[in-house]
Amino acid sequence: MSVRMEEAYDREVAPELVKQFGYKNKFEVPRLEKIIVNMGTGDALQNAKLQESAEQDLATITGQKAAVRRAKKSVASFKIREGMVVGCCVTLRRRRMYEFYDRLVNAAIPRIRDFRGVPPKSFDGRGNYTLGIREQIVFPEIDIDKVEKIRGMNVTIVTTAKTDEEAMALLQAMGMPFRRP
Repeated sequence: MSVRMEEAYDREVAPELVKQFGYKNKFEVPRLEKIIVNMGTGDALQNAKLQESAEQDLATITGQKAAVRRAKKSVASFKIREGMVVGCCVTLRRRRMYEFYDRLVNAAIPRIRDFRGVPPKSFDGRGNYTLGIREQIVFPEIDIDKVEKIRGMNVTIVTTAKTDEEAMALLQAMGMPFRRP
């Protein structure tokens, strides 16, 4: 059983990219490598229950248990000591990555208030794209009544593309709604 986005990549996206960029080998064609979802929980320092709810929300959204992230250094101005829990993170690969990408593009992003497209300038120069989401409630899996606090998250899409132009063509072909310049 393969995922809808994975099938679409094999049938439509890869041949389109070969035609557009003139790749000689099928392994040159850019593809999704992994998707990393981060959620900061700085306010959970006083209340451990908020950290647990953030981990639960992230696990519900991604379908995978969230890894806890701890502070590497003490920062007095933020009242953070080394080793304190400051967030949670999930790295998605293969099937779960394609399922999450499908839900992100087709269900979550269209539910963002006043949405006019994702910014096309959020590439890092090496073909990776980072997207900030202000509310976790844009995902349909989250029950709004059970949310303790609205949190934001960063979604980083790592591709095998060598340039930002190739990565943008890949993401556009896979349905990412980029803002018009």
